[in-house]
Amino acid sequence: MPDTSAATRGVRIGIDTGGTFTDVVAVEQGSGRIVTTKTPSTPADPSIGFLDGVRKVLDILGASGDDVTGVSHGTTVATNALLEDAVERVGLITTEGYRHILEIARQSVPDGYGNSYFWVKPDRIVPVDLVREVGGRLDHTGAEVRPFDEAGAVEVARWFRERGIDTLGVCLLHSYANDDHERRLRDILAAEHPDAVVSLSSEVLREYREYERTVTTLVDASVKPKVTRYVRNIAARLDEATGGRDSRAPRARGDVPFYVMKSNGGVISADEVVHQPITTVLSGPAAGALGAALVAGEAGYDKLLTCDGGGTSTDVSVVLGGEPTLTTEGSVGRFPSKIPMIDIVTVGAGGGSIAWISPEGTLKVGPRSAGADPGPICYGKGGAEPTVTDAHVFLGRIPPHLLGGEIPLDRDAARDGIESLAGKLGLSPEDAARGILEISAWNQANAIRQVTVKRGLDVRDFTMAAFGGSGPLLVCRLIDILGLPATIVPRDPGNLSAFGLLTVDVKNDYVQTHVVRDDVLDRDELAAVYAALQARAADALDREGFGRDVHRHVRTADLRYDGQAFEVRVPAPDGPIDESFQRAVVDTFHDEHERLYGYAYRPDPTASGGEHRHRHPVEWVNLRVTGVGPIPRPSLPRLDAGDGDPSRARTGTRPVVFDGGAVETAVYDRDRLLAGDEIAGPAIVEEFGSTVPVHPGFVARVDDLANLVVTSEGVR
Repeated sequence: MPDTSAATRGVRIGIDTGGTFTDVVAVEQGSGRIVTTKTPSTPADPSIGFLDGVRKVLDILGASGDDVTGVSHGTTVATNALLEDAVERVGLITTEGYRHILEIARQSVPDGYGNSYFWVKPDRIVPVDLVREVGGRLDHTGAEVRPFDEAGAVEVARWFRERGIDTLGVCLLHSYANDDHERRLRDILAAEHPDAVVSLSSEVLREYREYERTVTTLVDASVKPKVTRYVRNIAARLDEATGGRDSRAPRARGDVPFYVMKSNGGVISADEVVHQPITTVLSGPAAGALGAALVAGEAGYDKLLTCDGGGTSTDVSVVLGGEPTLTTEGSVGRFPSKIPMIDIVTVGAGGGSIAWISPEGTLKVGPRSAGADPGPICYGKGGAEPTVTDAHVFLGRIPPHLLGGEIPLDRDAARDGIESLAGKLGLSPEDAARGILEISAWNQANAIRQVTVKRGLDVRDFTMAAFGGSGPLLVCRLIDILGLPATIVPRDPGNLSAFGLLTVDVKNDYVQTHVVRDDVLDRDELAAVYAALQARAADALDREGFGRDVHRHVRTADLRYDGQAFEVRVPAPDGPIDESFQRAVVDTFHDEHERLYGYAYRPDPTASGGEHRHRHPVEWVNLRVTGVGPIPRPSLPRLDAGDGDPSRARTGTRPVVFDGGAVETAVYDRDRLLAGDEIAGPAIVEEFGSTVPVHPGFVARVDDLANLVVTSEGVR
């Protein structure tokens, strides 16, 4: 494990940079004390908000930069670049004869073939005039069919250099099976075009399917310059905060471990992330899902929906057995990505989502957002269009300030914006504001259905964890819309993603395509591939500073029935790769296939002979190893038991609009609530980073982890 002995108090910090706020959590490892705070994000230069957050949380702790033992960071730099199409100009080098791989793509049509007549393939990430071919050919086993054309590669390198194309993706046919040609091409590029930033498909995604591997490699290349600049800038800022003149005993700069959250639910060091930036495309949302999984698991919930509501968007995911579900079929914006990532659906329904009127005269909400600057009208920073936050302020559901009074809100300005919109719609201001929140709630509900109903899961079987600054505001409506049994709102919900950053391990994923039918599987070959993958994982953990005695390696495999186009990933148990290992993996595949698709071709125990016994042959496709380097997790503090009477936490009342007119509603300070307290709606529960409106007909109960468990009345 990385050495952190230089620090005196052992402070670990998690920082999640969002579109509106930068969330910060720090844990003092000796005492276990956890503190949280927020600071406004600085979109023009996110590193400023990052550094403000570090200094602010250290001031709260009374600590200095010399006490910091590690920082974990969730960032949306790669995500936003892809969502906004703000990617670098990139060139593609591919095998001779495959210049049009991006046009060929896949035949799959969004929303089914009924819409195929109207569907136009999305714009390619690299225009065809920036694609160059190199001679040489491997077959699917990695055997060389034609030698690599080194002279042609030199010409291609010079062609890109002369045109100033400094970002390049390299994807040669079948390089997943043999990377010799790609590595030789990289050497030539280094010699002929030394300024080029290069991504090799054999390093980004060592997996077959040429189109997906090509696009994934190009996405990696396109965000690499931006992510590299950002991470190095943040690292320099962190240097200032932890090794500068303000420290009591300044130490050598650069010795504080700095990790960046990955899409797969792990973290990676800043030094390593610049070599694989695509792994961060869901950095921030992944941290929230991990934090919610830990908190809910401690509270006894193993089937969970996560609803992470921020200022710009809401991210939802599914947790089963304490672990968020993973996918390799994800996408960001219009770009498919085959890297392992937590299965997250994002919808433009956050606190800053703008309410607007369509050309048909109907009310719409989002996906356009006011962001942090200028922000909602009530921020008083020049925002002119009403947002979800303005509707909450107008209805009295959030207080006239944010962050415990640090950011005052202008309720009169919010009212003026809502009234202007209401006049155009011919509605009362109250109905217009409620309509904004209703549409936002349904947008969130539809995103939740995408990760449940569309995947064969019954949403009513799940408890939901609502967090983020805006996530808890609509929990009662979501319970009604989705038929949820309960929703939990963790302690400090606005900072749960930052807390999640402190709960995850270093993880590196490695994959190798190895297509073979199960009935002719060579287990020695299988063992050799797994051993090679494990060696790569171990080398990466060595570079991260973890001793071999703490390394952990998790094996999985992608299997399918012969003739199928896509695979199912299943665990591959530890231990020797023998007959029992093979049978365990295949049996698990049958079970998982039946769970996902409703049927399985299990062997017929009454039949004899291989082909008859295997009713339909099983095929192994990809082998995977994840290297895990453990990082200490903070313990969740327990809450003292109360007497069930929450009146000690009551701070007053204010008029709030729920279903009808305004009603005088009790307001509670969440920090004063104790385990066992119950609050019946209508009520408002406030804390530093978020607010929970408890509607009439609902009850919020406090458990011993300080979670608010919100249910309909009569449900326990």
